[in-house]
Formats: sequence, C-alpha cells, structure tokens
Amino acid sequence: MNKRINIILPETTVAVLAQVAPRGGRSRLIDQAIKQFVATHSRQHLRAQLRQEALTNAERDLAMAAEWFPLEEETWQRATGKKPNKGK
Repeated sequence: MNKRINIILPETTVAVLAQVAPRGGRSRLIDQAIKQFVATHSRQHLRAQLRQEALTNAERDLAMAAEWFPLEEETWQRATGKKPNKGK
C-alpha cells in the first residue's frame, strides 16, 4: 500500500532529483534512498561494521600493543617507583 505525503526540499535537491529520476520515478528513488540510508546508519549496522573492523585489525593491534608494552611498563615503573614484575 502506498501513501501520498507532501515534503519540502531545497531547490538544489529538487534539481538533482530531476536529473537522476524522471517524473514518475521519483517516489521509487526516494524510497530506495531512505531505505539505504537507514540500513547504512542503523545502530546494528554500525556495530557490525565496528566488529568487522576490530577483527580485521586485531593482529595489527596486538603487534602494536606488544611493541609499545616495554616502554609503557618502564614509564609506569618510573612513575610509581615499583620494580618490574617479571613473573607476568
């Protein structure tokens, strides 16, 4: 079921719309654009994207953490006056 609505758009947006969708096809284009926008900006999509990027970069991130750990450990020991804990 379709429903007619009235919307107000800037003239520049209407000009772009006229270029990419002929009269009679505008509703379909706007429908698709809204659905795509919602799909790409939904919280679930963003969570999935973040999860995928974390998995993709996990090896790199672990290597970077291992590379910086000795320097961070030394800085922490100097700041707290503690001696290294070589058992861990």
